[in-house]
Amino acid sequence: MPGEAQVAVEAVFREERGLLLASLVRRFGDLDLAEEVTSEAIEAALRHWPAEGVPARPGAWLLTTARRKAVDRLRRDQAYAARLAVLQADAERDEAVPAPSGAGELPDERLQLFFTCAHPALAAEDRTALTLRCLAGLTTPEVARAFLVPTATMAQRIVRAKRKIREARIPFRVPGPDELPERLPGVLQVVYSVFTEGYAASSGPRLQRLDLAEEAVRLARILHRLLPGEREAAGLLALLLLVHARRGARTGPEGEPVLLEDQDRGLWDRGMIEEGRALVVRALTGGPAGPYGVQAAVAALHDEAADVESTDWAQIVALYDVLLTLTPSPVVAVNRAVAVAMRDGPGSGLALLDALGGEPRLRAYGPYAVARGDLLSRLGRGGEAAAAYREALELAGTEPERAALRRKLGEGREGG
Repeated sequence: MPGEAQVAVEAVFREERGLLLASLVRRFGDLDLAEEVTSEAIEAALRHWPAEGVPARPGAWLLTTARRKAVDRLRRDQAYAARLAVLQADAERDEAVPAPSGAGELPDERLQLFFTCAHPALAAEDRTALTLRCLAGLTTPEVARAFLVPTATMAQRIVRAKRKIREARIPFRVPGPDELPERLPGVLQVVYSVFTEGYAASSGPRLQRLDLAEEAVRLARILHRLLPGEREAAGLLALLLLVHARRGARTGPEGEPVLLEDQDRGLWDRGMIEEGRALVVRALTGGPAGPYGVQAAVAALHDEAADVESTDWAQIVALYDVLLTLTPSPVVAVNRAVAVAMRDGPGSGLALLDALGGEPRLRAYGPYAVARGDLLSRLGRGGEAAAAYREALELAGTEPERAALRRKLGEGREGG
């Protein structure tokens, strides 16, 4: 039973932590307090559930436990006496309102927390970091890898963001209709970062974290419903759907990564692709394209092609040219260089990659080293390719990535 209880607690934590945290933040207005009592509620479940059994509504049990612990903390702190009186009045009011028909165990207040974490008063880099830590449940080291910075640096960013929310009294709410358009880009970036971690995990035993990717898709759907006229909300949802449609073909039987050119396209989710393609049209119609709409158009070209050879690489390069004007980035430049290699040959792509060699961000960006290794290998420069693969191996965060690079190195030795 103890093992079963722990598995049940972990499952509830993965599925409902964000809901629980958002509900507690709304009630108590204190992110640190909400995180602390959420952890304490999980610890309490690990103590009680093995002996008493897993409750029928585990999420509600955790929420009730966390609320009680938060109130106990506030009672012990006289400075919070006035706030506690307000909270108790709020609790009585909430209990008097019947739950919506068909509602889940916990109210879904995550959107409020997303907008809070993406508040413009916070530094841009802190917004996504805080949201990944609090709502996606990533550890601080995982968030640090996603941002290509040391763990200590990321920990400081997260603490700084929490302090700013507290000191600036940033409200935990969804902005009004007049504020939403200017606040939306920050939230879109947060959701995209969550998806990126799910699509290509920064660390751990698996290449993909499908729970995070699917959560990001769900949140993108909420945003699109909230602002149906915002083309970039449509573009983000389109991008996520078109990329997530390939999830079943991206890994092999042992969890190893499968390159796009080697994927069984029959495993791609055609319904998701069609939905994404329709959204691309909406994202690119009615005004200048936004970065998510452009990226979605690239993904659509990949998904529409029967194979790598028939892919419209010329149009993909042109789209990356547009993307570079919208969001100049060495990572976008790497992707463009790979597309140029597919259009014009590996030598052309390698020249572009080598020209980016001085970019500081790329020193910790494994895909850059992998791309160089692949192009060098295609050019028959095995020794240089092996050096690039070894560099990528040092940067790889997941075991499937490391295993794939070891195979590349082994194949290079056999070929030599």
